[in-house]
Amino acid sequence: MTNSNSASFQPNGRMLALGATLTGVGAIVIAAGAATVGLSLAVAGRRWVQTWETPPTELAQRTLNQARVASQAGLDAWRGAAPSVN
Repeated sequence: MTNSNSASFQPNGRMLALGATLTGVGAIVIAAGAATVGLSLAVAGRRWVQTWETPPTELAQRTLNQARVASQAGLDAWRGAAPSVN
């Protein structure tokens, strides 16, 4: 059942090209905006960490040592032995 009076589907080529161009430009603007936000957050985070009294590496080392001591204490308690001397 075809209609011989209907026009074929023919989109405007200039409008399609303009839409594709605007989409590409918009994607670039979004990427630039996201990069700017990320950079701003990274700089602010770095400044914030620099205000800490204790550097992050020292905090991490302290926490690791605490975990090791707690692990050894748990192992000693499980074995029923006297605490080990490190």
